[in-house]
Amino acid sequence: MSGKILAVLVLVAVGCAPVEQDDGTLTVTATIGMIADVAQEIGQPHIAVTGLMGPGVDPHLYKATSSDLRKLREADVILYNGLHLEGRMADVLVKLARQIPTVQVTETIPESKLREPPEFAGQYDPHVWFDVSMWRIAAEQIRDTFVKMDPAHAADYNANAEAYLVELDTLHAYAKEQIATIPESSRVLVTAHDAFGYFGAAYGIDVMGIQGISTASEYGLQDLSRLVDVLVERKVKAVFVESSVSPKSIEALVRGAESKGHDVVVGGELFSDAMGQAGSVEGTYLGMVRHNVDTIVKALK
Repeated sequence: MSGKILAVLVLVAVGCAPVEQDDGTLTVTATIGMIADVAQEIGQPHIAVTGLMGPGVDPHLYKATSSDLRKLREADVILYNGLHLEGRMADVLVKLARQIPTVQVTETIPESKLREPPEFAGQYDPHVWFDVSMWRIAAEQIRDTFVKMDPAHAADYNANAEAYLVELDTLHAYAKEQIATIPESSRVLVTAHDAFGYFGAAYGIDVMGIQGISTASEYGLQDLSRLVDVLVERKVKAVFVESSVSPKSIEALVRGAESKGHDVVVGGELFSDAMGQAGSVEGTYLGMVRHNVDTIVKALK
């Protein structure tokens, strides 16, 4: 079913009367960790958040389990990224949207801000959280959803959101400042798949992935050869593995560069489609982005 049809169903569902637990707590189920974390920050202490996809999970390939379906059905509101990120869950979300308020957190991001890479078959790049200024819009959407569903606690949701938006603005400025310290010729970010396009556009660094936007796409020797040539020509010092993607393609890239007389190292692990372990700094959206920025700068500077 198309994204437009899903969006219509979501809007219909959100217009339904709010539902709460007997104790007044809203039960929120979020597809990815980045959404769950923002929801927790804005909704506390009036919500109970469950995230379906944990550390190391690839949302492009994720299929809902029977346990996930139960968590989704029991939710008062479902939050998802959209833009085909949760591609294999699309039908499930469409069906649930007829009964449960189901909100695409990226819905209010202007289309003019969305990337539409030619290799992604006319669809938008879903990795919007890597431009913190765009994820700010998603946070506002989450705030507005909670205020609409639970107006009795609107003041708390608005206050929490105001404080969190300040943190997002600070992080956005930090990322710009830090990436700018890398010599311009060395600002090349090479990863397993093309998840960092928004990051590159927002913070001024060239981004290249072996695979395309989705990890469901395949790569071949031509893709590796193309990137090996870039590494050699631009004397790139480091490439990066991703926490939710197999490192095999990056390891092959390193070997390819070595075969042409250029030494390149794995500069560290970046969090792309999933955050770090719960309880760690990287297990939050703010910590995840800061970790990525610091890792990239340390390796390339």
